[in-house]
Amino acid sequence: MTELDPGLVGEQIAESGQISEPVGGREVGRARRRKEDARLLTGHTRWTDNLQQPGMVQVMFLRSPMAHARITRVDVSGARGLPGVLAAFSGEDFAAEQGSLPCAWPVSEDIVIPDHPPMAVSEVRYAGEAVACVVAVDRYRAADALEAIEIDYEPLPAVTDMRDALTPDSPKVHEGGNKAFSARITSGDVEAAFRDAPVVIDRTYVQQRLIPSAMEPRAVLASTDGDTFTLWSSTQIPHVLRVMLAVTTGIPEHRLRVIAPDVGGGFGSKLQVTAEEVLCLLLTRRLGRPVKWSESRSEGNLTVHHGRDQIQHIRLAAEADGRIRGLRVELLADMGAYLMLVTPGVPMLGASMFNGIYKMDAYEFTCTGVFTTKMPTDAYRGAGRPEATYAIERVMDELAAELGIDPLEARRRNWIRHDEFPYTTVSGLTYDSGNYEAATERAMALFGYDKLRAEQADRRDRGDPVQLGIGVSTYTEMCGLAPSRMLGMANYGAGGWEHGSVRMLPTGKVEVVTGTSPHGQGHVTSWSQIVADALGVPFEDITVLHGDTAVAHKGMDTYGSRSLVVGGMAVLRACEKVKDKARRLAAHLLECSPDDLEFEAGAFRVRGTGASRTIQELAFAAFTAHDLPEGVEARLDSDATFDPDNYSFPHGTHLCAVEVDTETGMVKIRSYVAVDDVGKVVNPLIVEGQIHGGIAQGVAQALFEEAVYDVEGNLLTTTMADYLLPSAADLPSFTTDRTETPATGNPLGVKGVGEAGTIASTPAVVNAVVDALRPRGIDDVRMPCTPERVWRAVRGSREGARS
Repeated sequence: MTELDPGLVGEQIAESGQISEPVGGREVGRARRRKEDARLLTGHTRWTDNLQQPGMVQVMFLRSPMAHARITRVDVSGARGLPGVLAAFSGEDFAAEQGSLPCAWPVSEDIVIPDHPPMAVSEVRYAGEAVACVVAVDRYRAADALEAIEIDYEPLPAVTDMRDALTPDSPKVHEGGNKAFSARITSGDVEAAFRDAPVVIDRTYVQQRLIPSAMEPRAVLASTDGDTFTLWSSTQIPHVLRVMLAVTTGIPEHRLRVIAPDVGGGFGSKLQVTAEEVLCLLLTRRLGRPVKWSESRSEGNLTVHHGRDQIQHIRLAAEADGRIRGLRVELLADMGAYLMLVTPGVPMLGASMFNGIYKMDAYEFTCTGVFTTKMPTDAYRGAGRPEATYAIERVMDELAAELGIDPLEARRRNWIRHDEFPYTTVSGLTYDSGNYEAATERAMALFGYDKLRAEQADRRDRGDPVQLGIGVSTYTEMCGLAPSRMLGMANYGAGGWEHGSVRMLPTGKVEVVTGTSPHGQGHVTSWSQIVADALGVPFEDITVLHGDTAVAHKGMDTYGSRSLVVGGMAVLRACEKVKDKARRLAAHLLECSPDDLEFEAGAFRVRGTGASRTIQELAFAAFTAHDLPEGVEARLDSDATFDPDNYSFPHGTHLCAVEVDTETGMVKIRSYVAVDDVGKVVNPLIVEGQIHGGIAQGVAQALFEEAVYDVEGNLLTTTMADYLLPSAADLPSFTTDRTETPATGNPLGVKGVGEAGTIASTPAVVNAVVDALRPRGIDDVRMPCTPERVWRAVRGSREGARS
């Protein structure tokens, strides 16, 4: 199945308001257009930056121009007297009440978690750290007034290289040194696996630092009515944020309401408790009026937490036939200047995934987290899993090259067969289901694999300056972040459960309340489809409420591809409770035993008779409460919490063909095929969108994006002119399809999908680039594979050949 034709889709929507008819009379599996889109696409939205409050003022932050320095003097008096300025503050003004931004994941016993003040008081540790602020009647006057603030710095040495940071003579980011933590995981006899191994592959890969670039920049609005506070934020985590803000600021949790209105993308960048959220709350408490902050794009590049930034040393031992014996991973992970909400947990999320889909006897993983004077890193789409998948999929290509066999053959000799599931991997995870053979066969057929290999051989024989490269990525991932017991074993500071409520309204309509908080994933549509099938209520009669802690009072929010497999299942479980209540009421009204009733198409029917009551009729009967059985409340509403027993493990095969101009270094993606297995699919159209978006982000890392600091710790990629994001014109038309092996850990058999495309695509693209250049002795091109880097690699290979 190739990508949907936008023109055809538009015609279908115009004619019928939907993409496909129900499958077997069911909503689940139906490609419906999203309920959210009409409002979002026509501007009827509630972005945080759109919101207004009576008496609202704007805050702007003065940010350090230096990566590392002591603050010796701050004078904000010059700003306070300017027209339109209400107040100006330094970090010292908030020192007693601002607390420390939280880190919720202390991953090891030796971890060092330095204090992280929202506004620097005595020392700055990265360029862009807030050092003062101005509150004014509008953001423009506030920005102008920042120039009147006087600050004196005593420069300190910057620390920008992870490896240098760990040397004894390195300047210290924090008094305790530059090592944040160390962690080690072993399984099997690693020494024996490498001892006398016929084949040993030894490679070092660099995961460059990335800057998340959500469509909507961050924004915060805080208000108070005296003893209660409301905070609107472009956040992925309103519930987590509420708890953490209460702990950080001392505002009682029951006096604090957090609202995530329409949120324009996150990709992990809004999975955070930010300095601006804390400071806006403190400012509104101090000033007694609403305070808003809106981020500029260049400000965001400096201060949105960054992603990736790892150095991976990979050693793989194999038999002469290519069977893997053991794997060693030594990881250096740049934490940046501080540990933010889940910073140290990101590389540890990948610890269990470096083995990928492959069987092996032994595994060793070591990780050292390192402080540098850069913006902290934290979760970015995939969070640790893309990094791990990149390493194992790159090294599998190196194994194939060493043995002189096809890259897919090297994988076939090592992957878990479909008849071996459930399978406990060398890292200790139990994969519940999968069929790597089926996904790969389908991808090869759609890709025309053999034909492309023949064309590649012909180009090589002819010495064509434009070489063809074919890249492979056969991936799996661990997602659906839960279960709580596993997160507890990993020392994570919260659970992984999710909550949902279903309210049957008197007129038969349904309100669904979900603890997950969408930022583009289509929760309103998917949850409506699940509830429509579970209760037999029309799709159009269902609405979904979310993102407000006063409405959805419980939740663990959205990240880690957990919304459907955890949050959707909580909603489904709440539906079952609604039906249980309705069954008792129906039996009473129909004068039969509950056991005599069958439920189908939204109605309870007495077996063998025509007597029935729809669940919507029962909702009205519960509302009137004229004839309720003893012990039955006047409502069918129910809520539920779901905590799965295992992670979700989607998988798939992505194949990429690139044309590499060896004279200019230009890389062009010629074709891209993705066959993913995400278990049962609720809405194919939404899945397609998630896969497409994920691939785009993975391709962007492979070919375009990189956050660059100079040796003084200055970020050089502060604008979109410097930080290259791909446009639609830079990306190919993706060919996508699916295989289906249902998950066994939830009632619908669904698996996560939000991160899959990103995890799979980066190694597929880079493997293709290296494959095109391998005859020249090139076995790696550091990401992003820009024309300059590819050209330099080719030039270096020529010079090496001449010498």
